[in-house]
Amino acid sequence: MERIGKTNWALRVVAGAHLVALAGQPVFAGVYLSGDYDGLRLHATGADVVTSLGYAQLVVAIVVWVRLRRAWPFLATTAVAVAETVQYFAGLDGALWLHLPLGVLTVAGLVVLVVAVWRRPLEAVDA
Repeated sequence: MERIGKTNWALRVVAGAHLVALAGQPVFAGVYLSGDYDGLRLHATGADVVTSLGYAQLVVAIVVWVRLRRAWPFLATTAVAVAETVQYFAGLDGALWLHLPLGVLTVAGLVVLVVAVWRRPLEAVDA
């Protein structure tokens, strides 16, 4: 049971950190759009942090799937990680028509995922 608890908490911590980092992105973009050009540097650095945390969450979700036989955190995390990756490259390319709405959807999706991870304790499924 201890292993199950650690795996559950690992996902909660990584997903929570991921959400906190992601929540800063619209703030940094707003700073830039307000005329402070350092906001763009912060937004770019934040994108690297958010993407890295998304991939770290994906690794933890794989561990959850293997240890606890729960696939939904992996599937949901994969969807968020794919959206973030597309958004990352859309931002680099300057495709704001895709970058902005995908950013809103990514924040909403990650909020729902984090709430689900915190509200639904993950327990092993009997084989």
